[in-house]
Amino acid sequence: MIEILKPDFVFEDDRGALYQLVHDGFRQINAVYSKAGSVRGNHSHRLNSEAFFVIEGSFELRYGEGSGSGKRNFHKGDMFLIPPGVSHSFSFLEDTILIGMYDIGVELADGTKDIVAAD
Repeated sequence: MIEILKPDFVFEDDRGALYQLVHDGFRQINAVYSKAGSVRGNHSHRLNSEAFFVIEGSFELRYGEGSGSGKRNFHKGDMFLIPPGVSHSFSFLEDTILIGMYDIGVELADGTKDIVAAD
């Protein structure tokens, strides 16, 4: 239900590191800070694929419904994609910073948002 990704490339030297997460395919980029113990998500997107890169921290991701459901912990440096129609909820185990990327964008041209609350 989710796809594990890797950055396009990583360059490291004595100054630090540069992570090129993607080079095309995404139109909305969000920086997300979540406090330990908080929960986000509990929704799906009809049209959007949504990718995440964990800058700092960790969380448990619950995704899908019924026999297609699962859960997985993610940590600093992990990257993954949630396709359209897959419900997802994040439970933050510690203060966490993420980059979130949407291929279309949540705000649609007709003024509605591509967010469907989970049951």
